[in-house]
Amino acid sequence: MTGEDARAQIERVAHSIHRRGLTHGRTGNLAIRDGEQILVTPTGVNLGEIEADALSVLDADGRHLGGPKPTKEAFLHVAMLRVRPELNAVVHTHSLYSAALSCLDGLDPEHPLPPLTAYYGMRVGELRVLPYFAPGDPAATAAVEDAARAGHALLLRNHGPVVAGVDLDSALDALEELEHTAQIYFITQGHPTSPLTAERLAALAAPTAERTPAA
Repeated sequence: MTGEDARAQIERVAHSIHRRGLTHGRTGNLAIRDGEQILVTPTGVNLGEIEADALSVLDADGRHLGGPKPTKEAFLHVAMLRVRPELNAVVHTHSLYSAALSCLDGLDPEHPLPPLTAYYGMRVGELRVLPYFAPGDPAATAAVEDAARAGHALLLRNHGPVVAGVDLDSALDALEELEHTAQIYFITQGHPTSPLTAERLAALAAPTAERTPAA
């Protein structure tokens, strides 16, 4: 992927996130691996106003190399990409239902959401909840890395989701599935539900010739 392609992808996906109402104000940030560097959305910019030629450039260790000042949460993206070298992009939002979920007391840190839909099982899989850290606190780095080793999606306590993918489109697909499942979870509170069993989740993870792509 050329630098121009990566930049264009960030602009397109950032605008899509804003258009879909998955973030508000100047919240949310994105990153994509571009060769030996990482492109990150800058601080203080509404995702609906992100421009391809005005992105922050970091090295693989998170040092600022060029462009505007990066989001203060750039370390989240750097940590995710460092632990998951097979993945190339990260999306972080303050999506309403996922953020609401992150505020609930008594969440199981390893299973905060029941696998209510097949697509949650396929696109999100393992979800971990981190302990609370103030936004932008690099002390969260170790917790992010630990969670990323278990899965490509995590939930920041009293904050929102961080999801990685092979590209930004895949990361956003998974983040939207997490948000949708969180919405279902709240809607079904007080009603008996039938989450997918471990066997059904395993069957979704197994390669199947007949399985069709996501609808």
